[in-house]
Amino acid sequence: QVQLQESGPGLMKPSQTLSLTCTVSGGAITTNAYYWGWIRQPLGKELEWIGYITYSGATNYRPALKSRTSISRDTSKNQFTLQMSSVTPEDTAVYYCARGGPNWGHSYDYWGQGTQVTVSS
Repeated sequence: QVQLQESGPGLMKPSQTLSLTCTVSGGAITTNAYYWGWIRQPLGKELEWIGYITYSGATNYRPALKSRTSISRDTSKNQFTLQMSSVTPEDTAVYYCARGGPNWGHSYDYWGQGTQVTVSS
C-alpha cells in the first residue's frame, strides 16, 4: 500500500553535494509514529543506515556521516530528501528510502526500489 520512490542524479563528481528525494504515496510522512529513512548498499557490501527523519521532523544520522548529511522533508509534497556533501567514490552505492518505526531499530517494512549513485571523476 505504501510506496516509496527515489529520484535524483545517478552520476556525481567528487566534492559535489548529492541530493536524493523520496516521494511517498499511500501514507502521509506526518503519520504518527513512523520514521523515514535512507539506507545505502555499496557493491558487494552490507546495507548501511544513513539516517532518518521522523513523522514530527526530528532527525538522526549515522555518526560517521553526520557532519555532511542532512535529511529534510516537504510535507506538502509528502517527500523527504537526503543531502550529502563532499561526496567521494566511497559514497558510490545503491541508495534506498524506506519506512521504519520508533521501536523497530533499523528494520523497515516498505522500501523504494533503490537508485544507483556513482561518484566518479
